[in-house]
Amino acid sequence: MKTPRRSPLTTLLAAPAGLALALTAGLSAQADPPSPDGAASAQANDTSYVALGDSFSAGTGTRASTDDCYRSPYGYPALIANAQGLDLDYQACSGATTADVLNNQVGALSPQTDLVTMTIGGNDLGFADVITECALPGWLSNCTGAINGGLSVLRTQLPARYDAVLGAIDSGAPSADVRIGGYPLLFNGKDCNLLTFFSGSEMTRLNAATHELNTLVQQKTTGAGHTFVDPRGAFAGHAVCDNVEWINGLSWPIVESFHPNRAGNVGYAEVFWPGTAGAATSSMPADAATSRAARVQAEADAVLAMDLDSRANLRAAAGAGISPATITDLVQRLDSADAEVVTAALEELSVLDERYEARHGARG
Repeated sequence: MKTPRRSPLTTLLAAPAGLALALTAGLSAQADPPSPDGAASAQANDTSYVALGDSFSAGTGTRASTDDCYRSPYGYPALIANAQGLDLDYQACSGATTADVLNNQVGALSPQTDLVTMTIGGNDLGFADVITECALPGWLSNCTGAINGGLSVLRTQLPARYDAVLGAIDSGAPSADVRIGGYPLLFNGKDCNLLTFFSGSEMTRLNAATHELNTLVQQKTTGAGHTFVDPRGAFAGHAVCDNVEWINGLSWPIVESFHPNRAGNVGYAEVFWPGTAGAATSSMPADAATSRAARVQAEADAVLAMDLDSRANLRAAAGAGISPATITDLVQRLDSADAEVVTAALEELSVLDERYEARHGARG
């Protein structure tokens, strides 16, 4: 058997935002952009726009990374700037936490800054680790513990962190229109990806955690006198596994997973600045198609990264009433060069997880 590529599964979310993310609007100072209700007015080409935040603001999910921070030309900040003729300083960075915004991003603000947008908070809660843990087969996952750990940070530490970030924005850009985005719900209750193993109750709890995070962000944002941008209504019907996805499921490359795709960023842009979607859509090239062979290989690599056949994981399988020999055989088949063999192995793993859930009850 050849040695499989077992890159860490945490690259799944190397850009994380938080348990999901962003959108609605208002602006002032040197320009008269549209108000949150969508009323249009004149714009000035020299309007200074600073985009702060994490991977949801950096455009991760659009398959168009430009640097170590990602900063996609199809991320919602770039779409807004291009459509409205704004001078964009793109500071948002994949993987950023509130501390990263304070240490590496707010220095770009000035009294001349007219508009500030941001999504932040998810990575403080361990977005990548939580999603990765919950994506594991039921007999290996401690999804409940991972979610509870994130919620503990949300309730005890994130409020003060948000106050510090908003205070720094106010100090750095005292005349700016500040729009802070929440996160969209990732899940619709159905896991249609063969290589992830989310139970229904896990998806419900992850969405509930997103609601709680958004509540905090809204309270802090409006309490500071700024605009909270709520993406949940715009993204309704466009979650992972919906007929028209605005959020990628497990994708190739893996880093694009569980983030808004190009259509999702158009949706973000429209809610942050009503009236932007038309121009953003007309200038948006189609997403490059991924070949079936590449997709199947990516799925196999992602499951191989779970190390299902490690000694500890085989013991866990045995303890759950699953034959270690079955797991070992499936892992060997996942390493096949034959896409049909790999697909069949993925389907069998999914059935194993469903049977485990049926015997032991839903996780979460």
